[in-house]
Amino acid sequence: MDNRRTAVVVEDDRDVGDAISGLLLKVGFEVSIARNGTDALAMIRDERPDLVTLDLTLPDIDGVEVCRQVRLVSDCYVIVVSGRTAELDRLIGLEVGADDYLVKPFSMRELQARVAALFRRPRSSEQVTNDAAPAEAYAVEVPGTVDGLIGCDDLLVDARAREVRVDGEEIELTRTEFDLLAHLVGHPGVVVAREELLRAVWATDFVPDSTHVVDVHLANLRRKLRDASADNQWIRTIRGVGFRFDPCCT
Repeated sequence: MDNRRTAVVVEDDRDVGDAISGLLLKVGFEVSIARNGTDALAMIRDERPDLVTLDLTLPDIDGVEVCRQVRLVSDCYVIVVSGRTAELDRLIGLEVGADDYLVKPFSMRELQARVAALFRRPRSSEQVTNDAAPAEAYAVEVPGTVDGLIGCDDLLVDARAREVRVDGEEIELTRTEFDLLAHLVGHPGVVVAREELLRAVWATDFVPDSTHVVDVHLANLRRKLRDASADNQWIRTIRGVGFRFDPCCT
């Protein structure tokens, strides 16, 4: 079976695109380069890559729209690589489905670390098989599980199947939203700091300038939980510290 990883580098700056491509080739990826959004979407649909690095400023389609369309057809890892430094750009990129956001200029060493961190997390489509990586290789630890099930009467997290049910109905979460919820639910009643969530869910010791990325994904997670159960108060914000899962709150 062919276990080689594939990547699509979406970058209209040839020097930057070639540098990213060279790094990914060096660490074992097969790489295709797209210079615009139209070509990128076609490549991603055809090649089904494991990783996409995505510039936001493209000559035809804005990178945010490219990311939104990618998420309709693929659960590949997406790292936005952009010269846009405004917090709003970072938040929008993450809200439409990017897994990470790296601001230009950046070092190839940091990009390599970010890529390695992402691949220590299971993608939502991955199924556990006899040949799968051992559970301890996964970033999110879920202590005290029974047959992989954690939560409370109204909210059930199946850590093995990577499914979440509210009042018996399954809700769709992104990979990051699931990992955040699983980590919090796995530590009921414990205040979990934002920095701990970064290390556990993003599986990296690289702490960005702001931990606001955690707040953005948690806001999306809370919205989905609220849509499924309007009165839930499972996830509490502890001001200045982090978050706590309260299973008794409904």
